[in-house]
Amino acid sequence: MAPMIPKMANAKTLTGMHAVSTRSRTIANCGGQKDTVRGKRKADCSPSKEKGAKRSAFGDVSNVLAKSRAIDNAKPALKTGPKKVTVQAKVLASVKTVVKPRQNENLAPPPAPGNKVITRAAKNTAVAPNQTALKPKEVLKENNHAIRVKTRLSNEFEKTEESLYCSALEDSSNDSTYFSAKRSRSKSGADPECKSTAGTPATPGNNVSLVAREIEAKLNLGHHEVPDNVEDYDKEYWNDIFQVSHYAMDIFNYYKEREAHFSVPDYMDRQICLTRNMRALLVDWMVEIQESFELNHETLYLGVKLVDSYLSKMTVGKDTLQLVGAASMFIASKYDERMPPMIDDFLYICDGAYARRELIRMEINILKVCGFDLGIPISYRFLRRYARVTKVTMPVLTLARYILELSLMDYETVTVRDSLLASASLFLALRMKNIGGWSAALEFYTGYKYEDIRSTVQLLNSGLNKPISKKTMTVRNKYSHKIFFEVAKTPAIKTENL
Repeated sequence: MAPMIPKMANAKTLTGMHAVSTRSRTIANCGGQKDTVRGKRKADCSPSKEKGAKRSAFGDVSNVLAKSRAIDNAKPALKTGPKKVTVQAKVLASVKTVVKPRQNENLAPPPAPGNKVITRAAKNTAVAPNQTALKPKEVLKENNHAIRVKTRLSNEFEKTEESLYCSALEDSSNDSTYFSAKRSRSKSGADPECKSTAGTPATPGNNVSLVAREIEAKLNLGHHEVPDNVEDYDKEYWNDIFQVSHYAMDIFNYYKEREAHFSVPDYMDRQICLTRNMRALLVDWMVEIQESFELNHETLYLGVKLVDSYLSKMTVGKDTLQLVGAASMFIASKYDERMPPMIDDFLYICDGAYARRELIRMEINILKVCGFDLGIPISYRFLRRYARVTKVTMPVLTLARYILELSLMDYETVTVRDSLLASASLFLALRMKNIGGWSAALEFYTGYKYEDIRSTVQLLNSGLNKPISKKTMTVRNKYSHKIFFEVAKTPAIKTENL
């Protein structure tokens, strides 16, 4: 059967042999020349970039100067050269150089040897009967030392909590409003420096933690009522900065609120030239790009979401579908990757089917249609959160990832919310591993009951039971590897057994 997308078929024949997957195979294909091989994020055997002229943000200043110098050198010499003017330096006898002291300008100069003048510095340094007199240099050292104590330390590791808190209020200590507000707080007993929230006197060392607790109380962070039969995961890892337990619950509640802004309707009836099979081929090709360039899974899910959002609002031809997929992956890699692939990599992976100008234009069009809003809640982020709070094992999480990634090619899941897809895929993975069902912890953290996800679970399970076409085997081959615990070989369960 002839492929539905001719241009994408050529790209798949190249990438299907994993031409950009390993470095050794690349060197063999390039004739043993290692110079032609690029780094990890570049497509192997990709043609080298043409060396173009350097262009800065405000024009090539160096070229402008070179041109101006060349023009000046090309001008004919003037007949009458410039007149030479000699200026003699004149020194006035009445002028004297006055050297001002750089430090301690408020100190009086030392008295003359013959005059007995009592200065202010001498008064401040009165000598006791049993002590020796201090020299003027030692007085200067003591004054300089007193000044240095008031300055801030340059080394961050030498700062204590007390010095950090005082330096934060240093600039506002001279303000009259600061003192008036402080006096009013001290009278009412609400001054944090006078009393702590527990009623005990506050020490300078715990002022920083006190301010942090006040901010946390105002923002109401982490204050969520957890049922008695549910383990509070965020409280257990409250002091772990990598878990972000103070904000995790609020972040995912915010994600669920934003899901309504990115809902995708049923758009396939509007697309005259496209079919569901074409979309499945495109998503399979995007999965292969993610695997070849070693991109994050978030990049793949965001790219597929951008494709569906664009197709729901714009009518696309058959020859332009692959360009939409390439531009969506290009945008998603810029958003989620630390080192995104270059534009030449995506032009190479498309087998030269599109020009650089076409890819850039499509990128601009997708961003305009999306309203430049790329903070889309994707199902992969929900899945990681739900698996973490329930403390499932890595093979179970990998099986849920396989179910969720396989659902990307199914057009029936386009209209389903991402949090529902993540919840249903995790529940289906638990049932396939015979571990458990829908627990109270999943109900609390996901916000769904089993009746809410039942139809989505049946939809995902029917997708697992469908025979997979030979043209869309990338996801199954990917998760059949030992790195992914060979979860693709796990037998599916029947729908009536759910």
